[in-house]
Formats: sequence, structure tokens, C-alpha cells
Amino acid sequence: MTTADFTQMSGLEVMQWVQKHSPTDFPSIGRLLGMRFDEVEHGRIVISLDTRPDFANPLGAVHGGIAATLLDSALGCAVHTTLPAGVGFTTLELKVNYIRTARTDGQTLTATGTVIHAGRRTATAEGRVLDDQGKLIAHATTTCMIL
Repeated sequence: MTTADFTQMSGLEVMQWVQKHSPTDFPSIGRLLGMRFDEVEHGRIVISLDTRPDFANPLGAVHGGIAATLLDSALGCAVHTTLPAGVGFTTLELKVNYIRTARTDGQTLTATGTVIHAGRRTATAEGRVLDDQGKLIAHATTTCMIL
């Protein structure tokens, strides 16, 4: 794997690097859950993962935290694509609406995050998680603080 100096790269360049290299040699939530960066563009990210039995809640469906984490990642990374080199962000708020459960049998879940507003101090984004049949699993909005 090629090393990169993330401090010298814009947020879009960082996300494009992650998409291209799919790094597995350093700890991340993406590695833990098996996230794939399917699409990366300015203000928009598409991330997917395949469910597995480890994602189950006590009722045997995918735990809501998986959808929330997928949304937090897609929305936050979408915001990141709008930032210049050396500028960071943190999530101030994440509002998730759960619509239906997902199965734990390898079903692909896909989250799309889109920036609504990217300002000097805050950014907002919205997103959806769909299952492999195109059915809505959850949707969310976020507010991020630009650091």
C-alpha cells in the first residue's frame, strides 16, 4: 500500500485515496464493519457493506447501530470531501429515522450521504441507507462543526 500525507490532501483527495487503496493495515470503523467506498465526489459519498450474523440485535435482525454507523460515516465523509487540506470536522448531531429492519445473511446495505450546506463553521448533510432490493432501511441528517 502507498503511504499518504493526509495533512497535505484536501478532504476529497483523502476520500479518493481511501476509495482507491481500501486500506486494511490501520484500525478503522470501516475495516471493522467491512465498508466499501463505492462512489466519492465533492459533497457526495456512497458506502456499502454486507451484513453478517455478528451485526444481529437480540431479535436476530441487523442492529440499528449498524445503520447509524453507516449513515454517520457516509454523511461525515461527504462533509469531509468539501474541506481543504488541514481542515477537520466533528459530528455535532446525528438524527436517524429507522424505517425497516435488515437481515444478517449477507444482504448489501448502501448508504448515500449528500452535503446540504458547507459553511465556514458548520456543515449539514443528509443520507439514506437502502437494502439490496432498493428498500429504505433508514435515513438521517447531521450537523458537523468545521475545525
